[in-house]
Amino acid sequence: MAYDTILANRVREQLAAVPGLSIEEKKMFGGLAFLVNDKMCINITEEGLMCRYDPVLEYEVAERNGYQPMIMRGRQLKGYCYVTPEGFASTTDFNYWIKLCLDYNEVAKAARRKK
Repeated sequence: MAYDTILANRVREQLAAVPGLSIEEKKMFGGLAFLVNDKMCINITEEGLMCRYDPVLEYEVAERNGYQPMIMRGRQLKGYCYVTPEGFASTTDFNYWIKLCLDYNEVAKAARRKK
């Protein structure tokens, strides 16, 4: 599984700076996922970020630089997107995506664990 290790380190450092988070790293979706408090929060891919956010914000998020919808089986997954490197090149933009994912993580439901 190929993913951007420098970007993974940026995310790792950013998440580690937030007190009270339980962070687990897991290979998922062809990259490296960061599970926060047992819920998939953000993923590092070969090309950039895969973000999980509140689907209510879909139109706002779609206007951001670097946004690409996440399409699976021919359908757009609301509340998930890819972000290309130009969308998080600046510290301000990078922080936006991390905060967006962490904000939703607080209210998101955890996936059921396989028995």
